[in-house]
Amino acid sequence: METPGNLFVVAAPSGAGKSSLVKALRSFDARVYPSVSHTTRAPRGQEKHGREYYFASDAEFDSMVGNDAFVEWANVHGKRYGTSKKGIQDRLAKGEDVLLEIDYQGALQVRTAFPQAILIFILPPSWEELRSRLENRGEDAPEVIELRMKNAEEEMAQVGKFDFVIINELFESALFDLKAIIHSQRLKYASQLRLRSDVFESLNLS
Repeated sequence: METPGNLFVVAAPSGAGKSSLVKALRSFDARVYPSVSHTTRAPRGQEKHGREYYFASDAEFDSMVGNDAFVEWANVHGKRYGTSKKGIQDRLAKGEDVLLEIDYQGALQVRTAFPQAILIFILPPSWEELRSRLENRGEDAPEVIELRMKNAEEEMAQVGKFDFVIINELFESALFDLKAIIHSQRLKYASQLRLRSDVFESLNLS
């Protein structure tokens, strides 16, 4: 299914730095639009409904699942997360580049619905560093951290199913890698033909 816009999907185990990288990318690149997911978990810190997530009750989430409103949804650490199918389709059809920040289960479901999606996996440099980052966040109880470390084993085992892998050892280098992936997709022939059709026409190439 070809669309004018590109669909990027970023996944990582909790604590690998996925959210920080995506936030930094968006501060540099106004052409990347987030897809705001629905979740049954409670807001954290300064999170606002409709900005970081759409916070939904279990009943509301069940209704959306029943209406096939999600391109993907998954149970992560006891809470459910889902991505609106229509929200993605509308942005891609307008030629916008959409970036999804989800878990690996959701990423693979997105690939089924949108075969053209570009899947990117963020890895930590070591198990020790992953644990350190989770502990330094100060958001989770020790038992929750242990659960996240255990889940990380299963999550990182799926890395071979992704198109690109970034090792987030030095944040600046990892951000450069992420920007390079986004930019390279925009330079592909099909993307350039869509975005700069005027140039191709002036050169008698279309």
